[in-house]
Amino acid sequence: MRWNSYNNWRPYVPVAKRRRKAARKVAGLKLGGRDVSPVEIEGRKIAVTFWGDAWCGNLEAYSDYSNRLPRGRTYVRRGSVIDLEIGRGHVHALVCGSELYEVDIEIERLAGRQWADIKRQCAGRIDSLIELLQGSISSGVMEIVTCKGKGLFPAPREISFSCSCPDWASMCKHVAAALYGVGARLDRQPELLFTLRGVEPVEMLDAAASRPLPGGKGRKRKVLRSDELSSVFGVDIEDTSARIPPKRGGRAAPKGESKSKRAIGAARLAAGKRPSNTKTATAKSVAKNTRTHRTKHRIGLPGNE
Repeated sequence: MRWNSYNNWRPYVPVAKRRRKAARKVAGLKLGGRDVSPVEIEGRKIAVTFWGDAWCGNLEAYSDYSNRLPRGRTYVRRGSVIDLEIGRGHVHALVCGSELYEVDIEIERLAGRQWADIKRQCAGRIDSLIELLQGSISSGVMEIVTCKGKGLFPAPREISFSCSCPDWASMCKHVAAALYGVGARLDRQPELLFTLRGVEPVEMLDAAASRPLPGGKGRKRKVLRSDELSSVFGVDIEDTSARIPPKRGGRAAPKGESKSKRAIGAARLAAGKRPSNTKTATAKSVAKNTRTHRTKHRIGLPGNE
């Protein structure tokens, strides 16, 4: 709706003009040395993966946000969120409207009892961290982690926010755009949800490892390889399996040693020779001399005095 000067509202600015303005703001920030991370949406759907779509669905499930969320969707789709940073319990965003506005969102850390309950219910149902973060999990796990008020996603009472715009509403369209921007960012970096709530996703696997998998003893748990784990966290993880010491009770023979001995023994037998063993030959000689001495002693042969 277009407002005149009597309503003290700024005139409507077309979408194309706003996009150009946002692009100029981003370019200016980059020239000033600021590292910006804009939210880029392809197509009409803000989020397409499990975690991103579940985040947006959680926001829309609360009537507290129903009035302002539609304007926020419009803003994030046209590229107005020119910078979005997600940290532990905090989201900071720059949203380009009539001016450039700063948005700060605080989200409470997930309660320890609630996190323990989520891990307990999911134990034995998740095979790997890759599976968890990609959203390739069972419907039972999905119901647990997305449960309204009990899962990983925050309720309105756990969210507080502020914006530098003059809008007096409890949630302005700039805050709504930043919240939708979080959903779009979770499409590419789902682990940021756990960072935002102050928990570690690997703890869900630790809980799963302490309980047997459903399906009996014959089923094996999937183990993450080092390269898979590195791809999730973006760090190099050294493989220490080669440094595991041998078990006690004997020295591990070098490769090819037993095969070489068998080959040498077979060659000697084929040539009519027996494998030489100094200790064995000496022991046999001593035993033979002892038997001869005892025989001479029994029959009284000379040389026994």
